[in-house]
Amino acid sequence: MDTLTLPLDAAHAGPQFWPALARRAHAWLQARGLASRDAVLLLPFAQHLAPARRAWMGLNSWQPRIETTHSLASALRPSTLPAGLQLSMDAAIDTLSAQRLLAQQSWAQALRRSDERAYQLALGRLVEAAHAFARHAQHLAPGEREPFWQRARLLLQGQGSGVTERALALVALEWAAADTRSPATDALFELRPSAWIYLQAGGEDALSLALLSHAETAGVPVLRLMADHLLDEVYGGPDAVSRPAVDVQEAQCSDFESLAQCAAAAVLDELAAGRTPVALIAQDRVLIRRVRALLDRQQIAMADETGWTLATTPEAAQVLALLRAAASSSSLDDWLAFLKTDLAATLRERAGSAALAALESQCRARGWSRPAAVRPALLAPGAARLWQLAALALTPLQPSGRALLADWLQRLNEVLQALGAVPLLEQREAGGPLLDALWLRRSPWPETAHEWALQQSQLGAREFVDWVDASLEAHQFVPKAAEHVDVVITPLARAMLRPFAAVVLPGADAGGLGPVPAGPALLPDSLALQLGLSSAQSRREALASSFVQLLRSPRLLLLRRSLQGSEPLSPSPLLERLQLARERAGLPRVPAWTDPRRVRAQALRPQSRAAVRATGALPERLSASAVDSLRNCPYQFFARSLLGLRDEAELQAEIDKRDYGSWLHAVLYAFHEQRSGDAAASDEAATLHALAQQQCAEMALAEDEFLPYLASFERFVPRYLDWLAAHEREGWRYRQGELERECQPWPQRPELAGIKLIGRLDRVDQGAQGEGQVLLMLDYKTGSAAALKSKVEQPLEDTQLAVYAALMDETARQEGAALRARYLALDDSKGLVALEHEHVQHSAALLIEGLGEDLLAIHGGTALPALGEGLACGFCEMRGLCRRDDWRESAV
Repeated sequence: MDTLTLPLDAAHAGPQFWPALARRAHAWLQARGLASRDAVLLLPFAQHLAPARRAWMGLNSWQPRIETTHSLASALRPSTLPAGLQLSMDAAIDTLSAQRLLAQQSWAQALRRSDERAYQLALGRLVEAAHAFARHAQHLAPGEREPFWQRARLLLQGQGSGVTERALALVALEWAAADTRSPATDALFELRPSAWIYLQAGGEDALSLALLSHAETAGVPVLRLMADHLLDEVYGGPDAVSRPAVDVQEAQCSDFESLAQCAAAAVLDELAAGRTPVALIAQDRVLIRRVRALLDRQQIAMADETGWTLATTPEAAQVLALLRAAASSSSLDDWLAFLKTDLAATLRERAGSAALAALESQCRARGWSRPAAVRPALLAPGAARLWQLAALALTPLQPSGRALLADWLQRLNEVLQALGAVPLLEQREAGGPLLDALWLRRSPWPETAHEWALQQSQLGAREFVDWVDASLEAHQFVPKAAEHVDVVITPLARAMLRPFAAVVLPGADAGGLGPVPAGPALLPDSLALQLGLSSAQSRREALASSFVQLLRSPRLLLLRRSLQGSEPLSPSPLLERLQLARERAGLPRVPAWTDPRRVRAQALRPQSRAAVRATGALPERLSASAVDSLRNCPYQFFARSLLGLRDEAELQAEIDKRDYGSWLHAVLYAFHEQRSGDAAASDEAATLHALAQQQCAEMALAEDEFLPYLASFERFVPRYLDWLAAHEREGWRYRQGELERECQPWPQRPELAGIKLIGRLDRVDQGAQGEGQVLLMLDYKTGSAAALKSKVEQPLEDTQLAVYAALMDETARQEGAALRARYLALDDSKGLVALEHEHVQHSAALLIEGLGEDLLAIHGGTALPALGEGLACGFCEMRGLCRRDDWRESAV
């Protein structure tokens, strides 16, 4: 084997590399008297084929066959499809096959019974190890595979790792060894060209080296073109003549956002100088997404060769949203997320354009967080129709029990077809690959591993969703590039030896450029070395070799963070080795990059206290909370009641205190509506418990999540019955509950005559006081009794009970009854506490009079200022509207 070294000097840099390689390889063939057209030139990556072929065309000579090992093998022999239980190299499918392999292993089933999560982790590691064995075997000469399997068996049996890990590794080995198919790469060893020419760049390629060794044994001339160099020696000594001609610079950034901005600025700076195309190295995908977003704003034409997993595409997110909505454990948010996708567009069209907004608004207003809690009869017509259409569409994906994977996929396909979503997905760039990854438009191939897994694997609903997610995670999506691009986003290994005018590498720190991916967990590094598999050391060497190749570029910018959060972050070991190599050669350290970003001073513009005039504008309906808002902050009242702005309530899947309060109100209302009053305490307690369970079912509250509140209800029942008995001994009797009332308090004032005061009273009891009748308004509270005490101690500051008294005033006058009002604190640890609002009718009269004056002033144009004081401001959702934090005054 002859070896020719391709140095890093200016004659072999950037665009000059491929012509120099072609001349040297051609000269070697001529010196040997070998026919170029019968030779084969093997290159590291498919991206190298075009520049190599163009360079050889410039020699006016026959071209050798220029290929990669995989492109050549594919052209010589098609790959044989895997049969049932054979490795398909598709992680999601192979995981299903692995389950069948372990089904008869008692130790594996014992692990599954004791720890399902550990068992699923073991399956993943088994597939990972089997893939590693299979890939390594494909890189061996045909006659070397059986000795490799024998050596691997001996080494694994002698391993001192855990029993389960060793057993899994042995299963992985036998699984890979049982595949008797000849890989397509075997055809390479049968080929007899006039010569093999192999370019090594970015580290050794096991298959190419095995092929060259076999060729030498067969007497075929071999030329090894060595483009790799040791990073520590790239600049040579102080007297070195041949050195990299690259203009390399380093930039230090303080944090993630600064790093992303500097990377984008560097790319724009190179493009402004006319240096195209620019390579943007994708070492950190999260960082690169941010850089790409910044460049997209400048309308830069980019090609992304790294792509991303199908699971992260919008199309995959929509399919998963559909599946999560169909799951039995779905929340109302899951349903709304599905209904907002493009897949549900036909449902929205059939229900009406406003149906989705109405459905979400009404569900939030009623506090429904689970699909089972939704009552279509209580929804607006369009919202109810949308809900029913969605429920009908998802029905095929809601079977009870387990089903074959093929059946699950058929049901998913039926749902997508019924929604008209398949044509929509086929029109999307990632939609077609998604349908293929999920085998939704496959033609059955009997006896193949994929078809076998689909027809033999039984999955539950949750397992099916997990399988879909894993399948989409295992498939890579690379969008089509435009014909002309200015920036190419590419991994480090694929950037080498390509004619880029400049290379920008963000993340040249110890966290981004240095760590190498871990190997299979079942194969420790020492074992991988003995077996000849990829080890951590070989992966580090390959990373360093790929990094060295960047020194052939005309310009190289290395950007790194100096801090990760508050912790210092050191440079990449590769950058430090480059610095040391320069120092040994007597060169200065890598120069600092000049940041081209310009700092623009922005003058502060503090805002004055917000105020507004609403001349002639008044709300048609006022609730107690609206009145309270006017008293707390006039601007808040303006935003809430006049503009109608308010935050939508969150649809929380987890049960909280609000759900408990709604449930307890419903239980007490149902209890008193059907109560006769002459039942024993034990019977009434049983009735309360029965109604509690009934309300849990009607409100679709999960029993396991609601258990703490049910435990609290156990303590509440005897306390409530004790209080009720004492309350009735005082002469009070239940009259009505959940009473909706409204009134027009200012009929004599034309400007206010149309305004209605509205409210819902939790409960009204009646009793006697002397010779007259009394109506007692009770408002249930599940909050702090101490807060209620402070409220009733200042009666004129208590808005709620005063409003309720105003609402009941007409009824009280008609019946000649007096009005009283109490808060009933239900959750006090010492028992129920009743807190009376003294002289509530007087408070109501003063409230109505004062409120009328305030509304007349608003109608007349009096300003509604933002007060910016107290708790009402601290928790106000209108704080951003009034710009409280931008006022000249200090914030609360």
